[in-house]
Amino acid sequence: MKLEKMKFIFCAPKKLNTILGYFYGLNCNIFRFNLLILYSSLFMLLYLRLLSESFSFAINALRNNKLRTLLSLLGVTIGIFSIIAVLAAVDSMDKKIKEDLSDMDMNTIYLMNFSFGPSEVPRWKREQFPKVTYDEFEFLKKSIPSIDKISFNFFARNESVKFESKTVNSIRVKPSTEDFFDIEPIKIETGRLFNASESNSGSPVIVIGSEVANGLFENTDPIGKKIRLYGQKLTVIGVLKKQGQGMFGDSNDVAVFFPVNFLRRMYGDENDALRAAILIKPEKGIDIEEFKAELAQKLRVHRGVKTGEIDNFFMNVLSGFTDFIDNIIGQMNAIGWGISAFSLLVGGFGIANIMFVSVKERTNLIGIQKALGAKNKFILFQFLFEAVILSLIGGLIGMFLVWIIALILSNTLDFEFVLSASNMLLGSGLAAFIGLIAGIIPAISASKLDPVEAIRSGM
Repeated sequence: MKLEKMKFIFCAPKKLNTILGYFYGLNCNIFRFNLLILYSSLFMLLYLRLLSESFSFAINALRNNKLRTLLSLLGVTIGIFSIIAVLAAVDSMDKKIKEDLSDMDMNTIYLMNFSFGPSEVPRWKREQFPKVTYDEFEFLKKSIPSIDKISFNFFARNESVKFESKTVNSIRVKPSTEDFFDIEPIKIETGRLFNASESNSGSPVIVIGSEVANGLFENTDPIGKKIRLYGQKLTVIGVLKKQGQGMFGDSNDVAVFFPVNFLRRMYGDENDALRAAILIKPEKGIDIEEFKAELAQKLRVHRGVKTGEIDNFFMNVLSGFTDFIDNIIGQMNAIGWGISAFSLLVGGFGIANIMFVSVKERTNLIGIQKALGAKNKFILFQFLFEAVILSLIGGLIGMFLVWIIALILSNTLDFEFVLSASNMLLGSGLAAFIGLIAGIIPAISASKLDPVEAIRSGM
């Protein structure tokens, strides 16, 4: 087709374009579209080749200068490893906490004489707060109708349990009333939980965790057997399902549950080794702040706290506790980022150093490329790609080490370490960013070299 006809087609109106396109077997819009695709394909091929050549240069740099490259990449590797390891550990802890609390009501209140989190009350004053008592538990149970479930518990030190000649040590004891099983969901494997009658009378019955059952009875059925705790015999009435490690390293697998009145008959309410708590689960749909206000007012009156005096008890709400945990997790993330930033800074200097050396070593080649028509942009992208690829290699090594360690710890410990895709993308992006920042100045200096001077200095 002649040049004049092509120009006429590109400049003709739309209807004339259609007629001429039909006449010449060519539609102008299709031609433009095909031309755009052709230019795009050539552009992509050009940059793919540029990326391929840059990758080859980077690999050659790795092969030819193994020790120097290893030392340069070490900073990026350690930095990415530190950040991703901290994020993976914190994410794993956060996931475990949320899983452990997923079945619990976040409005559950722990009424105690100490606080789960920081408090504005001075320590000396907190130490004077009286313990909550079983009488207060019964009073609140009768006087507040909006309570769904309420339980009286003791937090006690670990003990040993025995069956015949076998002993299992460091067992977590959880004396409570029967409603505790409706507040903290407990899954039973065999047998049953103790009921209200057994709880009120303090019957010598006990529910044991799966690890306790395995340690004492191995393959025999523990139901109906008598084990010894606190020098007393208690009848096993239930075995819990295997839970795994809890959010703070604790687990019901190594715990035993029995009526709190069994322990109260032995030690009373004032034993220093026992810390009392009243667990309260409000009815669904009520305003938690109004409920807390009513609870505080009832208990203040019952204790005789005067107007103007502060509460001599703490109402720890699970939702506030999770906020406190989230704050700790955020601080751990910030500390991890702060520590890792120094490693990344050193890694960035290492990448910049190796790129300056690479520019110096390839000055002659740069001059030849520019003499043959290579544009500044081509040289710039060539070294930028090399810096990014080198940094990515260091980042990938760091993430691989995190993955290996997470795999080993997950198989060794009863705790799942999570290396999420988002953290891996973050690590890759951060490594690429470090490479880009570290390589920009060497790449600019290489792109601005005069071809004649570059060839002369490189000879």
